[in-house]
Amino acid sequence: MSLMDHNGWRIDDLAQKAGLPVDTIRYYQREGLLPPAQRAGRCKMYGPVHLTRLERIRELQQRRFSLAAIRALIDDAGSTGLRAVFTDAGGAKEYSLDEMAELAGVDGTIISAICKAGLLREPRQYGRATYDGDDLEMLHAVAALWDLGLPVKAIAAIARIYTEGVEQMQRRVMDVFGGSNEVEWDPGEYEQVYELARASAGILLDATRRIVDYTHHRTLQRLTLDALAEDQAESGRRA
Repeated sequence: MSLMDHNGWRIDDLAQKAGLPVDTIRYYQREGLLPPAQRAGRCKMYGPVHLTRLERIRELQQRRFSLAAIRALIDDAGSTGLRAVFTDAGGAKEYSLDEMAELAGVDGTIISAICKAGLLREPRQYGRATYDGDDLEMLHAVAALWDLGLPVKAIAAIARIYTEGVEQMQRRVMDVFGGSNEVEWDPGEYEQVYELARASAGILLDATRRIVDYTHHRTLQRLTLDALAEDQAESGRRA
């Protein structure tokens, strides 16, 4: 149904239907979150598409997405790509940094160290307004290392190594779908793969996570055996 078929609403009517102040709707328009109104004579008219968009914005705000993330998710409405990226296992619970530190049992020294290492960042960098259960779970893992007696500087080093390594790896993987030289594409092949990735991002992300988990585990096993073999060889040379 087009806006003209619907006859449309004035902005006051739209605000009433959406349960929002008129100023909020105008703010969303300035931020590019709403499509332009259509003119009917001297009046600007709105329709169901605007109401649906406002309801979607409210839903994303309730999930504590930042304005930048909301804009990206709304623009990606025809694809599951960004929705898959921003779907967290952490649930809807919200935490401040102090709340997470208390729940995980870590002090400010550890928090400062892992923030400096890049492991824990401001939620807005993830498109979130607050921390969630994923962040808390990570802090519990850090607390487990601390409880083992690992010094803060060692925890920070591990955090930095993993953060830098994963970012470098992920950038290269993303470059594959950006048409980089990592793959020698046949004519027209890259376009097909790109569209496939957009349409099936959820499956793609789940599959790559499992590959990463497998690679991490097998690499740890292989390097551990290599280290043991090297120790045995060194002992033999000393004997």
